[in-house]
Amino acid sequence: MRGSSEDEITSMSAAKLCELVRRRALSPVEIMEAHLGRAGALNPALNAIVTFAPDALEQARAAERAAMGVDNLPPLHGLPVTIKDTIATADLRTTSGSRVRAHYVPTADAPAVARLRAAGAIVFGKTNSSELAIEYNADNPVFGRTNNPHDLQLSPGGSSGGCAAAVSACLSPASLGSDLVGSIRIPAHFCGVSGLFPTPGRVPSGGHFPPTDGALAAGASLGPLARSVDDLALIFDALTREDHTHARALTDPFADEVERPVSETQLRGLRVACYADDGAVRVTEETASAVAAAARALAAAGMETSGALPPEINGASDLWLALFPPAVAEIVRAEFAGREELAGAAAGAILRRGASERDAARENNLDAWVERDRLRASLLERLRETPLLLAPVGAVAAFAHGARRVEVGGEQVSTFRAFGYAQACNVFGLPAACVPAGRTRAGLPVGVQIIGRPREERLVLAAARVIEDALGGWQPPPAALPSGGDNPL
Repeated sequence: MRGSSEDEITSMSAAKLCELVRRRALSPVEIMEAHLGRAGALNPALNAIVTFAPDALEQARAAERAAMGVDNLPPLHGLPVTIKDTIATADLRTTSGSRVRAHYVPTADAPAVARLRAAGAIVFGKTNSSELAIEYNADNPVFGRTNNPHDLQLSPGGSSGGCAAAVSACLSPASLGSDLVGSIRIPAHFCGVSGLFPTPGRVPSGGHFPPTDGALAAGASLGPLARSVDDLALIFDALTREDHTHARALTDPFADEVERPVSETQLRGLRVACYADDGAVRVTEETASAVAAAARALAAAGMETSGALPPEINGASDLWLALFPPAVAEIVRAEFAGREELAGAAAGAILRRGASERDAARENNLDAWVERDRLRASLLERLRETPLLLAPVGAVAAFAHGARRVEVGGEQVSTFRAFGYAQACNVFGLPAACVPAGRTRAGLPVGVQIIGRPREERLVLAAARVIEDALGGWQPPPAALPSGGDNPL
């Protein structure tokens, strides 16, 4: 592979790049130079990577030297990765899209980042997010907006939009994002890549700001975005390889299956409940068609598919609004206390809410948790017989920058309500993978999500791989993206 072009190298999967490094067919320096060159050409138009590691090439050279004469290299040795700007990276600016943190440089890596480095990955950049990861975009007062590589006038989704745009446009082979309200899966869906929302607690979430502890720990997780399901699995393994928790000591009823390998043969006969209507918000015809195509792919692989909607799913958006916003609001108020003038539009809207609204939210919060636990127990019991769900990620494909409402079937729906399908996984703490499954008439990607039982990410990924193999997976964004540019370093 020596002498491969920049385009050839940057379009390779993460797994392929790691294999070539192990075989000494491609060096970490060549891989890094190619991705920095690609970023120099396309990132000015996308604004996906907002901070570059000044020592990226130096890290690559060190990885090249370390590989000399060594047979057992770490699984991600020499692989360039990007990290969402809400996740701490030692000596590399981490702003969370907040003016308060515009110059904040952590002294230590988040545990998840440390695990990627221990596996041999090279962190070469930070990707854009919405302000404090609050909205379904990647637009904030520090860096401005990220554009969707399939149409620069559209949002890449959020809040891990910079991750998805960078991966889709081949600026980065893989990226680490975070998800409390669909923030990995929605950008993956918008940008035509794959994304994994692991079971909350499966990947260490320390070092993320806003913090994902307390109430938020029940619905938040860090997870990977990549161009293939195999790459999601590769990164997920690196993120969880130090997890020595004894599975049977956990409270979820499926914990003993946490490390179960999944083969194509084992998928045969498994039941999958497929739905394109959650009873709350309808989806576009193109979205429903993508779900139907994915269902046919699963059936062709020998899985038993049905059109049964688990009744617990209905109303997920209402539950999400009752469960998590009070904790988010407290974080935002603490962040901007005495510095309210630094708040952007997203944070400012939260700060303007009055004390009476906060008190009402607290009063309703306990009732919501009781209802959530009741419904979750019922849903987990249902999943004993039907271990997988297939659903849309949301009602629509990528929407315009700044959109607050979208049209579905002649009706106007808020952008938040349009993605109750994704929010249900956060409410109930269920792992889910987004995988491309279709296109709109305008050529925009449409993803679907495979949802599984707690800690059964490998089963989720195996089913997602079936859909990817049948329907084609990631497709390159339009070649008309502006090109030409300098190495960002």
